[in-house]
Amino acid sequence: MFVRVSLPALAVALAWSGGAAAQSAGAEADSDAEIIVSATRTQLPPSALPLTIDVVDTEALQQQVQISGSTVDAVSALLPSFSPTREKLSGSGESLRGRSPLYAINGIPQSTPVRDGSRDGYTIDPFFIDRVEVIYGSNALQGIGATGGVVNQVTVGAPAEDGVAARTLLQASAADGFDGAAMGGKIGALLGYRAGPFDATVGATFEQRGAYRDGHGNNIGVDGTQGEVQDSDSWSVFGRFGYQLSPSARFEVIANRFELQGNGNYVLVPGNRTEGIPASSERGVIQGDPPTNRAELLSAALTDDDLGGGAFAVQAFFSRTRDVFGGLVTDTFQDPAIDPTGNLFDQSANLSRKLGGKISYERAVPGFEDLTVTAGFDALFDRTEQYLVQTGRAWVPETDFRSFAPFAQANLALFGGAVRLAGGLRYEDVKLDVGDYRTLASYGADDPDDLSTYEPVAVGGGSPSFNDVLWNGGVIVEPIAGLRAYGSYAEGYTIADVGRILRGITEDDVDIDNYLALEPVISNNREIGLEWKRWAIDAGVSYFWSSSDLGSILVLGQDGIFSVSRQPIQIEGLEANIAWRTPLPGLTLSAAYSDIEGQTDSNDEDELVNNDLDGANISPDRLNLSADYRNGPFSARLQSRFYLSRTFNDASVDTDFEGYTLLDAYLAYQTGAGEFALAVQNLADEYYLTYDSDTVRTSDNNRFYAGRGRTFTLSWRGAF
Repeated sequence: MFVRVSLPALAVALAWSGGAAAQSAGAEADSDAEIIVSATRTQLPPSALPLTIDVVDTEALQQQVQISGSTVDAVSALLPSFSPTREKLSGSGESLRGRSPLYAINGIPQSTPVRDGSRDGYTIDPFFIDRVEVIYGSNALQGIGATGGVVNQVTVGAPAEDGVAARTLLQASAADGFDGAAMGGKIGALLGYRAGPFDATVGATFEQRGAYRDGHGNNIGVDGTQGEVQDSDSWSVFGRFGYQLSPSARFEVIANRFELQGNGNYVLVPGNRTEGIPASSERGVIQGDPPTNRAELLSAALTDDDLGGGAFAVQAFFSRTRDVFGGLVTDTFQDPAIDPTGNLFDQSANLSRKLGGKISYERAVPGFEDLTVTAGFDALFDRTEQYLVQTGRAWVPETDFRSFAPFAQANLALFGGAVRLAGGLRYEDVKLDVGDYRTLASYGADDPDDLSTYEPVAVGGGSPSFNDVLWNGGVIVEPIAGLRAYGSYAEGYTIADVGRILRGITEDDVDIDNYLALEPVISNNREIGLEWKRWAIDAGVSYFWSSSDLGSILVLGQDGIFSVSRQPIQIEGLEANIAWRTPLPGLTLSAAYSDIEGQTDSNDEDELVNNDLDGANISPDRLNLSADYRNGPFSARLQSRFYLSRTFNDASVDTDFEGYTLLDAYLAYQTGAGEFALAVQNLADEYYLTYDSDTVRTSDNNRFYAGRGRTFTLSWRGAF
């Protein structure tokens, strides 16, 4: 089930933990003491931590993935503070609490901080995910990038018993009308084996997706530049190998490879915003290579839950990604030395390689067991570049990112646990290395309309470095069982999209070491709230403030390419949720609401932060309503999402968001031959424009997309 642990957001830098157990929706209030959320990096239960956490367990994740098709869409559907997805391969502009979340797999960051390709939500097949842990608000739990929170995908665990176990999936999907071009399918298998201390789990999936249709039955326009999920194939393999060294110590290795490749069977048919006609697509041949996304991960971990009376964990990992974007003829790619006609076609690709490690030790202080302390050290090395595929030119020079981060944390229980204090710090030491490089010719143009003036800008490299201490602190008061009041403060950090900044330099004699735009984004999150978790009611309400003096927002240029603007940002919001386990056995009714406001200052002449963040940087307010029912082998869910209208205090009414409502349904029946399930996305076949299309690039007819219409997905899951 979908579980909310409503506690305040706090950047607790604690020990990495490999296992966790999800809480059922019908559990009693005190059962959350049994939950171990690995993304919090501690073996303390959530009730001991001032954190706002949502846990999407196996059942809820399977439901949502069958409805929508991806982990990102599943998280977005369940969490009102998460923006509506673009329904594309790119997650650019998608946010949690108005800021970018950090995606992780078993605590391993999937982001590419040097050049954000916005593909980090598509790096593993959801078939291999056991649950998703979401921590809200700016924090430094996993290091760089969690200015909006952490979305940690925990992979399937080891077999519980000796012998062989298998899990399989067969799935078919179709748009309303059941046209063959809009059909898709998926097959997956996972095989587990345990023999005494040794265990192994291996699996593979293949998925083929057809064209997407809107609520009027028309093809949805393809995003030929950022990449598509529709009309694509994906392959994934997964392996987990472990050895129990002792009753408390375990060593394991995890490997994952995921690749999604567009088939390129469709070309864009531009829409017409004036007449309200969204872009569509038709059969055709694309120019260049189809957009693809490939992610590979290898990690090794050693944990001992009883080493010297405490918990020890060490983890090392290597990952690499290759993101290929679609091509276009744009002024940015023109170079008269290659093609003097001004019709040069090109496309870019991101290459990123990461090597990292984490080590930590946690234990209660001898003789003072109410005080738990943790100390550890994180290291991350990232090398990223962006190049142009067709001509081999460097767009973003090869850049090395290095982060060293020692941390310490303490958690103190007072008055038998009725009051808890938590706090600590994390010291971030970050360094970038950029060699001398030359920009693309367009950035040195004296006259953008005169191709003969195009000349690359020579930029001297450098090694800018940053260091900062990130603080956190919080308090929880629980006067009676099930009632909690809380408050917290936490800091998180990231660096602005360095690649966008480096590739876009137009001035001569830039000194990278002192280039202001490379300074990191330090964001903070302050939160107060109240939680009730007793009898048949789980409810919570929280209010948060988030600010950064030197923020990072995306600004659209005349060439259709986003750049980074460094501006102060202030975000505040209200979140509320309630779940009622009704007298009817198995029926739970839930509601959740989010109201978020964000402002920035685009005028450097004053200090007022009074301009609304636009649709590329803030999500709409939202209300979620749902009903869950389980009785024996039968289970069902009906959910609705009300995306509320939003206006912006800019000069144009074209950016105003009209809002829309989506209704989804899920039915499943468990038999001796496996579970059969039917999911329907957009049950009412609502015709709507996606939030990104309705609020961003409002003069661009090519990026005017309708949302996905009614879609059916039938599946069979077997376990042997």
